[in-house]
Formats: sequence, C-alpha cells, structure tokens
Amino acid sequence: MRRVVSLYLPNWSVDRLRRQLGNDAPPPDQPLVLVGRVGRRRVVTAANAAALQAGARPGQAATQAQALIPGLDVRDADPQGDADALERLAVWALRRYAPVCQADPPDGLAIDATGAAHLKGGETAMLADMVDRLAEAGVQAEVAIAPAYGAAHALARFRRDLRIVDDGGIDAAIGPLPLEALRLPHDLVAGLRRMGFERIADVVHRPRAPLALRFGPDLGRRLDQAYARTAEPLIPVEAPEAPRVERVFAEPIGAPETLARYAGALAADLCRALEAAGLGVRRLDWLCYRVDNRLEAVRVGLARPVRDLSRITRLLTDKIETIDPGFGIDRMILVATSAERLDWRPGAAALAETATPDVFDLIDVLANRIGARRLYRLQPVESDVLERSMRKVPPLAAPSARDWTPDWPRPTRLLRRPEPVETLALLPDNPPTHFTWRGIRRRVVRADGPERIFGEWRRRDAELHAVRDYFQVEDDAGERFWLFRAGDGEDATTGSQAWFIHGLFG
Repeated sequence: MRRVVSLYLPNWSVDRLRRQLGNDAPPPDQPLVLVGRVGRRRVVTAANAAALQAGARPGQAATQAQALIPGLDVRDADPQGDADALERLAVWALRRYAPVCQADPPDGLAIDATGAAHLKGGETAMLADMVDRLAEAGVQAEVAIAPAYGAAHALARFRRDLRIVDDGGIDAAIGPLPLEALRLPHDLVAGLRRMGFERIADVVHRPRAPLALRFGPDLGRRLDQAYARTAEPLIPVEAPEAPRVERVFAEPIGAPETLARYAGALAADLCRALEAAGLGVRRLDWLCYRVDNRLEAVRVGLARPVRDLSRITRLLTDKIETIDPGFGIDRMILVATSAERLDWRPGAAALAETATPDVFDLIDVLANRIGARRLYRLQPVESDVLERSMRKVPPLAAPSARDWTPDWPRPTRLLRRPEPVETLALLPDNPPTHFTWRGIRRRVVRADGPERIFGEWRRRDAELHAVRDYFQVEDDAGERFWLFRAGDGEDATTGSQAWFIHGLFG
C-alpha cells in the first residue's frame, strides 16, 4: 500500500526570514508582515502570529495593514528565496526520510514514504521526528500520511487532530473537510458553493457526469487523486552531489530475475563511480520508473561506508518483492544519497596481524528487513554504576572511540534489576558466609571484595551519600555471583544494609 506524507509549513516565509536574521530577528510578539506585489498593488503575502492576531491577513493591502496595526514591522517578501529554500528542505528530507521527496510550493513537501517508515521506527515516530526537528530549527510544521497525496495534503492543512489514515479510512477522514481541501481553483469552489456544496462528502458520491459537464474535469481529477483512485506521480528532487547511475530499457522489464540482474549491473556501475571518488555508500535509493508514470522506490541503509558489490547487490535483491512493476519498468536509477570517505585497498585486510570479525553485513540485512529501530548495540558510558555504564545506540550509528573499562572484572550476565537475597555476614567488611536466592540456599566457599561504588550525586540528591559494597563470591558448586550490600555496613544514611544479587560470572 502506498504511503505518502504531506509536510505543511504554515509560516514558511516568516520562519525562514527569522532564521536568516538570527539574533537580529524581531521578538515573536512584534507584529511582522511580508509584503509583495500583485500587479501594481503592494499586498501582505505572509504574517506572523502576532500580526494575524492584530488583524493582518494575507492578501490585505499593505497600507491598510500599516494603518490597522501601530508599530507594524514591514519587510519585503522573497518568493524566489522561499522556493529555493523549499527545494533545499526537500533534499534534506530525501536524505533523512524517504527516497522520493518533492517540493510543493509555496509551503509544503510531498514525501513518498512507502517502505521507508520502518527505518525510522514506524509512521508515528517518523512524523514526530519531522515535526520535532523542524521545530528545533524554528520552523512550524504540520504533517499527515495517507495512501494518496491529495488526502494527506487535505489532512495536514485542514484537520490537525488526525495524522495517519489507512487505505479504508480516506472517506471518513476527508469527507467532512471543506472543498478548498481538494486543491481546487477559487472560482470553481465558489461555483460549487453557489450550488449548495460545502464539503467533500457533498460531491464525492454524486454522479460524476453532471458535475463534469458543469464544472469541467478538475473536480473529478482532484477527487480521484484524494481517494487514491488515480495515480499522482511525484517528481523526486535530486541531490546534485550524490553519485548516481542510470539504465533506460528499450522494452519494459518486470520479471523478478530480470530486476535482480539489472540491480546487480547498477550496483557494479555505482561501485566503480564510488571507487573513482574514494567514497563508500551509507544509504542507497533504488528508483524504478514504470511505464504508467508511477515510481517504485526502495531505500537501503548500511552500518558503515562500503562499496562491496556483493553486499550492495544482496541488499537490493532482498527488496525486489516490495517492488510492483505494474505493466513494466522502463528506467532505473541507483543513487548514493549518503556517501562518506572510504580509504580501502584490496588485500589491505590480509596485512593486518589479527582479523576482526565483520558483523556489519548481518546488521545491514537485519536492519533493512525488520527496521533499524528494532535493533541496537551497546556503547560504553563513563559511569562506575554498572547498569549505567552502557547505553543503546542504533546499529547504523557510527562507531564510538570511547572505551570505559573498569579495573575490576564485571559479570558476564547482569540481571535486569538487583534481586534481594537472604544472607549472613559480619559487618562492616566481611563477605557473606551463605545466601539464599530464588529459594536455593548456597554456601560461600570463596569471596573477594569489597569493591566500594559510590552513588552519582550529580544525578540526584538521594545518591549524595549512597554506597554499594560489591563482593565476588563462589559457592560450593563452583558457581560465581556478584553480590552487594546497600550501605557501608555502619552508617544508615548510606543505605538499607540489605543484600542483593546483581549478576553472574561465566
């Protein structure tokens, strides 16, 4: 099922101006309008929230706005600059979210996220990430995803309480919306209103022929696009510096084995281009143009920069089942939307003294099959408290040079949370003579410790005086455990003096 995102930027011109001005931007509560020319008239083209609240409106005469709002900040609009910046924003979305992104002037983006949302943790997480990242940059955004761009476009602009619509929910989602949500010309909307039509639901189930005879084909075309009855192809923006290769076919292709063969050929061409530039690819977009003017796109991510032909080909062919060739594909493009420097020579690994196992191929396969958000690896963090000394990072994240290795050995298995044990020990520094854990009594024959770990006072006040005394103990069956006492064995403010098991060795 096709999934298309509409990213709506309601204050794009004003937000872009504020980003340009930086520290020189007027305060948010200062009314501000942008003014451009329509014919020989100077009219308001955009206004910030303070100006809108004071009575300014787009399309209003600039002189009227100045007379209405004392102290109004009036600046010249820059529609060409806004359009260029929107194209750059589309390139940013292309690199981060999906292989097909198109600028939708004057204030939006169209993103075909079919098969790409799982790489960001699902549709909900992807949409939230878009809004949050733009908010951090000072840009207000509204977003929606639906099976058709017409439906997503309507929801993002006219319905803020619903962001995600499935294939069967289009009618209920956009039916109550006004006719303007269909992207119809103003005179056509005015004519429909004179006939008594106010909402999309009023016209969508009407006989099509009388409406087409009276109002022309635009109404039917926009309805079909909004309800996913007809294709609305997107023209993807291209990052000019991204290495890309292309194949055009005299006869359309569609068999899976043929797609696999040409995927390998494109991968070989791309690897040669990457080698000439000294680059390795981190993210690939495979674009397949169908004869019916539809676009099938596949995105593949890699854990580190590579230009290994067999690995790239395998990742692409794993995605063939997600491509619907329709009546055939007559053009293919393979683009390295994210590439990094890669200094590698054949045989270089053979000169190393010890070979390091390469698990990145496995990470690439799993991440592209089930989603990178469902996988993680552990990265060391500087903390003496063991449960805080590691954190989860995405498997495709760059390797960290940080190494946090305590002086004392640590258990191979750490319990999710410390579990209480019943024990007997001589305070303050002696190890236990026995302990009972999960109903089994164990006699201690060897012990080493204590290793004292203090609380991290900078995190919270409760850890200002907290202490844990850890012991490595071995029972009479040869099993080794990691126990600790909460407290120093003397002062009650350092802990409860209760004993816990935290991990197991080997």
